[in-house]
Amino acid sequence: MDTTYHLNGGFKPTMKRFADLDGPDFFPTPAWATHALIDNEPFKGDIWESACGDGAMSKVLELASQKITSSDLYNRGYGEPGVDFLRPKRRAANIVTNPPYNAAEGFVQSGLKAAERKFALLLRLAFLEGANRQRTIFTEAPPSRVWVFSERITFYPAGAVQKGTGTTAYAWFVWDKDAPSQTELKWLQPGYKARYS
Repeated sequence: MDTTYHLNGGFKPTMKRFADLDGPDFFPTPAWATHALIDNEPFKGDIWESACGDGAMSKVLELASQKITSSDLYNRGYGEPGVDFLRPKRRAANIVTNPPYNAAEGFVQSGLKAAERKFALLLRLAFLEGANRQRTIFTEAPPSRVWVFSERITFYPAGAVQKGTGTTAYAWFVWDKDAPSQTELKWLQPGYKARYS
């Protein structure tokens, strides 16, 4: 049985996403998903990975910036533990992360305040839905670009046998403070999975 939870606490058996027991909602990001972002979005200045987990995303982001700051609320053996991004006490030119699903809206609010240039979140494509998000995030501070994956991402805990493909569509949501307020919808070319896995 898949141990991904609904927000109401029940199991969500239809998702091919597996949690570990080190803390809530920890799913390391496959390297190829981060490569897809940095190949299409240039970043100037430092990058803060604010939910770094085991460092999977941070290690790829080092290719895009000479200065990477990595932190997480939990101690997963990488970066600075105990940093609550929902109450940020620092700023960075850019912030890039895969947030806990149940805290995605809070990460948007915090990221918009803490990022000086760009803020990128890896989210389910279904994040575009929802009356409350339409009234708040997408009316008050819509993303500059939404990069839709042409390939499905499957999330596994570290060391798990990786097989099969996910059933959920994902996208990079990018807020760019130098871009017009109108959202661009873009598609990532297929092939990243084969190239960087």
